[in-house]
Amino acid sequence: MSVGFILLAHQNLDRAAQVSGYWAQNDLPVVLHIDAKAEQREFDDLKASLAKFSNVRYAPRRNCGWGEFSIVAATLDAARLMLDEFPEVNHVFLASGSCLPLRPAAELRDYLAERPETDFIESVTTEEVTWTVGGLDLERFTLHFPFSWKRHRRLFDRFVDLQRRVGYSRHIPEGVEPHLGSQWWCLTRKTLAAILDDPQRQEYDRYFSRVWIPDESYFQSLVRKHSTNIESRSLTFSRFDNQGKPHVFYDDHLQLLQKSDCFVARKIWPHANLLYRRFLGNEMKALARIEPNPRKLDKVFVQANLRRTRGRAGRRMQSRFPMHDLWAIQKTCAPYSVFEGFTDLFSNFQTWLEKRTGARVHGHLFGKRGAEFVDGAEVYAGCLSSSAKLRDYNPRAFLENLLWNTQGEYQCFQFGPADRQAIGNFLASDQNARIHVITGAWAVPLFHSNMEFGRIRRVAARYQAIEAAHVEKLRSPHTRAQVKLWTLAEFVENPMPVLQTVLNGIDPGASRKLTEVPRLVDLQGFGRFVQKLKNEGMNPHSVGDFPLDDIPGAKTPRIKPYAIS
Repeated sequence: MSVGFILLAHQNLDRAAQVSGYWAQNDLPVVLHIDAKAEQREFDDLKASLAKFSNVRYAPRRNCGWGEFSIVAATLDAARLMLDEFPEVNHVFLASGSCLPLRPAAELRDYLAERPETDFIESVTTEEVTWTVGGLDLERFTLHFPFSWKRHRRLFDRFVDLQRRVGYSRHIPEGVEPHLGSQWWCLTRKTLAAILDDPQRQEYDRYFSRVWIPDESYFQSLVRKHSTNIESRSLTFSRFDNQGKPHVFYDDHLQLLQKSDCFVARKIWPHANLLYRRFLGNEMKALARIEPNPRKLDKVFVQANLRRTRGRAGRRMQSRFPMHDLWAIQKTCAPYSVFEGFTDLFSNFQTWLEKRTGARVHGHLFGKRGAEFVDGAEVYAGCLSSSAKLRDYNPRAFLENLLWNTQGEYQCFQFGPADRQAIGNFLASDQNARIHVITGAWAVPLFHSNMEFGRIRRVAARYQAIEAAHVEKLRSPHTRAQVKLWTLAEFVENPMPVLQTVLNGIDPGASRKLTEVPRLVDLQGFGRFVQKLKNEGMNPHSVGDFPLDDIPGAKTPRIKPYAIS
């Protein structure tokens, strides 16, 4: 008893010749179908390299198109030639020119000899298929597909839509129950001969010639009619991505391919010299009686597809840039804190916070003049420039890269109404953001400025409008960031719990009690300043109910002592 290989190839014929030569020299007959589109010179070179093998044959060349019946017809031609030329063959193994054996030929021969009546072919009903891509399951059997999906995509889509609208449905021949599965199978001589010699084969061929991607359904459906013992799995290790394209294996996939325990792998990169040398040489790993089990590696490919479609949290690149924000479940790679108004109230807030927590505390990263990195650096981790022009080209990527490049260090930065606001929506939507806001704190630097009061009033009105729009975003039900809001009056009245909240937010697991506090700026007379803004027609409502100190007759609560308990 022996195993015969049908090999379908259309390019990289030098590699197809290497693999065919390996099987032929191990007494496994080979029938090759070389696509008619392949150059004649390459075909002649292939025949010359295999001329020394008496167990190699060539099926009539057809011009094969992706998803067309011509691939099935070429396989049927090669199968007929295999059964006629090699009567000792009991199993026929279908492979492609980009396939590569993973286990010694003797192991495959012994494995199939122990299962002389078993057909290995993935064959499942359309209701059970979860891997089809393109929206066509049962419809591929009931609609008509005269146009190539590859060459005439628009005609293909329009004709499918037309058939759906008019309610067209093809008749499925009697005796055929539609099944789908991998193109790569290993069938017994008895089953394959029954398919080739079926009295209704002409009817079946006419029907499947207008089925979409018939190489995934022709043998998979007809084997159910003729086989008595089906193992619905393939002996070929192949995987597909979310677009229905096969994963390509490279040299660095050597250990992965060895772990699959399969006999053949597809699809191998033609320049993977290490793989070809290892698996076609004397170093091939013998696995004795180990059962092929490619499903044990499913987790690896699930993770690969997720990595390809969604990338890594907080990491974007040209090849993995999400097509839609909904794809980015987590926008940044690590938690970080944003402080709004704290540096307006405390003269040494940044140095105090860095000393107390060990975090990297930046200034206003989105200031209009440029990014204020810690210690005044002009270039920070990962060669991020402080240039406002470079940062503002893509503010969210700037922040994502900063967090990615500084993994292991907690990052904090300041933000306010005087900064570039383009990043605001991103901050509100990022679940890693911990935002602490003291509304109205922007008024404190204006209070200490020497500007003409009319200008102060105009700047204050602009800042308040910007801050109000920002706070509205933070209060949206769609906000995913952790947000803490206080008015300036609420904060000044009792600052200690707020500062404790700040410390707890950076490292919730750490127990940090306030033993040292930052220096609060002088607020003597600030109440009169707020009242003056009101008197001039500007209502600083975001400041809150600030004490009207030093105003005769005013009855307002006093600011609580700034003390550590």
